[in-house]
This record gives sequence, structure tokens and C-alpha cells, in this order.
Amino acid sequence: MAEDVHLTKAGSLIDKVWHLPNLRRAWTLVKANHGTWGVDRQGLEAFEAHLDDELLDILAALKADAYVPLPGRRVYIPKPDGRRRGLAVPAVRDRVVQTALRQRLEPHFEARFAETSYGYRPGRSAHQAVGDVMASLHRGGEWIVEVDIEHFFDTASHERLMAAVAGVVADGRILRLVQAFLWAGVMEEGKRRTLVAGTPQGSCLSPLLSNAFLDTFDHQMRAHGHRAVRYCDDLVVVCRTREEAEAALEQVHQILEGQLGLRLHPEKTRVVHITEGFEFLGFRFWRNNRGLDLQPRARAVQALRDKVRSITRRRQPRRTDELVALLNPVLRGWRRYFRIGDLRRLGWRLDRWVLRRLRAYMAKRWRTTNWRRYPDPFFYRRLGLCSLQRGS
Repeated sequence: MAEDVHLTKAGSLIDKVWHLPNLRRAWTLVKANHGTWGVDRQGLEAFEAHLDDELLDILAALKADAYVPLPGRRVYIPKPDGRRRGLAVPAVRDRVVQTALRQRLEPHFEARFAETSYGYRPGRSAHQAVGDVMASLHRGGEWIVEVDIEHFFDTASHERLMAAVAGVVADGRILRLVQAFLWAGVMEEGKRRTLVAGTPQGSCLSPLLSNAFLDTFDHQMRAHGHRAVRYCDDLVVVCRTREEAEAALEQVHQILEGQLGLRLHPEKTRVVHITEGFEFLGFRFWRNNRGLDLQPRARAVQALRDKVRSITRRRQPRRTDELVALLNPVLRGWRRYFRIGDLRRLGWRLDRWVLRRLRAYMAKRWRTTNWRRYPDPFFYRRLGLCSLQRGS
């Protein structure tokens, strides 16, 4: 385990970052992500049209220690609670550099990261984090510490972020490059705003930096005998007794607030019993008379309903088979994520609701009752509608 191994700092890395094959691999990953343009309005196609020249320009700037990132383009996406999350979309060339940098940094950090950290790491997933929590519950865990970090990506100290990177990397040019990306800021309504804290969401470096920042928390909790399962800034601690949970909560406050300078939500950071239930990574865990239960949380169900309502709104010129073609990726993606929970009853209820939405659309569009003669197999077999209960 990484906790038991003393590892030396990584030395010279910048030459491996600007290595042309590394830049080409980075470009391949950036292109595969199908991202949009940044503040320079250069899209993927425009960058690829002069790919060799673009990569050689990046190589020369990195080699001369003169690379200057552009600010991210500020965009907002809706959150499930009705608020908006601000993203900073980097320019294509900055995404290439960030990816090239991450490819060289990641192995050195991965060798140190705790086994209970699952977010945005190679070979690890949210399902594994959920499985880790379920295993602790099956082993007798009954008291859970729920932890809610307020605005982590906006408030993480740059000084502490850089200290976390410097603890692993000794190359000063790498450190200056990471610092430059943190200071690049965002462009919003034509004005550039420098970020004094946080790591911009939208940057492919952010997940690695956030894991590096919180890695000390993972190891210190383990040293105090607590298993804190973390997926980026979402985390829980499963304990056997209330006393153990209260002690774990005290450690959480001391490390996250006292040492790392983060803010914890005073009401959402708490100790709960498994019979009350708790939420983690979109799932609701609780124990009832039948044993442990795992299902999608209410907000995840509501988010799915909102997407289905948007697709099946009645004032649109689409055939029913076209609606099904739009619905299926949403339904399959939702089921693919939540399939590890119990979807038997919930899946059946949602299937019936989706069918009612489609039949109501047909009735409104055709202004006829003929839609009533189409049974369930018409939608599932003829049109290929995905079933949330069966997964077909």
C-alpha cells in the first residue's frame, strides 16, 4: 500500500511533458472528448487543421519556460438544486498542455494516493466507492459520518494546492506551469477575473489537483483508524459505534477545517444511523426490516424525470420513434449508473411513467384516441424503447 512506502520526489519532468509523442497523445485525448472552444474561439477542427504547427509552438513555449495559459471561458450549467455551477472552459491548446502535464504527473501521484480515494483515478469508479461503503456496512458499520464540503473547487487554497504538488514534484518548471494554470483565471462578460483560490472546474487538471489536496486527509483519517471513502470532494466515514463516529467527525473538522482551511456545511456534516439513511454519489443507503437497501436518491429520480419531460414535451414536430431515439441514451445512461442498486419496483414505476408520457404525446399530437390501441410491446419491441426495470 502507498501509505507504507517511502517515495522520493519526482525530478526533472518538463522534458517529458513537451516530448512530442506525449503532446500528440494528449491531443488525441482532447479531440476524443469533443470539447468546445475557449476564449480564443479556436475549435478542435481549427486546431487540427494546423496540428503540427500548433504542437510545435506548444513544445517551443514549454521548452523555453514561456508558456502562458489563457483564462478559461466562463459558462454555467444547472445543478439539481436549481442553482448554477460555473465552469471555466480552457482554450484547446491549454487543454492539450494540461492533458500532457497530467499524463506525466499522474503516475507519481497515483503511487501515493490512498486506497480509499476513488474519484477520477485510473481504474477506479464511483461504483467501486459505493461498493466500499456497502462492504463496511455489511461488516457491521451502523453509524455514518456524512461530510459536505462547501464550494471546494472555489475555496481550496492555492498555497496549499501548490504545497501538495511540491510534495511530490521537485521540478520548478512543472510547479511554475501548474501555478500559471491556477492563476489564469476566467473571462466573463468580457472581463478577466483572477482566481485567488480554488481550481477551475472544466480543467482536466482539477481532478488530479483536488485529489492531491485532499490526500493528506485520506492518510490522516486512516492513521486515526477511520476509513474515509472519498470520491473527489464527496465522502463518508462508516463506523461501528456512535462514539467512534463522533470521534471521526471531530477528526474530519480538525483536518478539513483546521489544517486545510475548508468550510464544512454545519447542517449537512453530521452523524446518522443507518436506519435513518444517508446519501452518497447519487445513491440512498439505509437498513430496513429486509436488510440493507440501495436505491437512487430522490434528486436523481427527479433529474431523470425532468430530462424525460423535456424530451417528450408535446409541442414539437417529431414522430414517436424519433422521441424514443432521443430517450434511449438518457434511460440507458441512468440505468447503467444506478443498476447496482435495487431498481425492481422503482424501475417498474418509472417505466410506466415513461410510457404514459409517450402515449400522452401521441394523443396530443394526433388529437385522437387511436394511441390507446398500442400496447407496451409496441414501444419496447417495435420502437426499441429502453426499460429501466429490465435494461433492454
